[in-house]
Amino acid sequence: MQQLASKAYGQVTQRTANEKQIEFALFQQITDQLEEVEQAEAPAPAIWADAIDRNLQLWTMLMADLLLPENALPIDTKQSLLNVAHFVRRHSMQLLSGNGELADLIEVNRTIMAGISPARGNLGEVAA
Repeated sequence: MQQLASKAYGQVTQRTANEKQIEFALFQQITDQLEEVEQAEAPAPAIWADAIDRNLQLWTMLMADLLLPENALPIDTKQSLLNVAHFVRRHSMQLLSGNGELADLIEVNRTIMAGISPARGNLGEVAA
């Protein structure tokens, strides 16, 4: 995942030291963008769609990583995260068609971030 993340988000990789820190930083950056759009009175449609798209790209990269044979997470954890990723994809499509709330995506991301937070010292136990 680090190669994909480095390509897409070079600025983040310059600030962080390892793959798990990159993952957390990406979640933080993208979730902050979703929150800014949610709190704006009338966000430009392009900015709103970009925030959703960036989040979807992150979850697509996570799905690809989870499906790699070398991903060492337990099968049940992988399956749970893949289920979350499918929810994010479905909900993103609903949002882009005019239904749903950004708050749902923000809540999902914040929950994942709580599990991989550097402050908890367990980076990598929730997502790889």
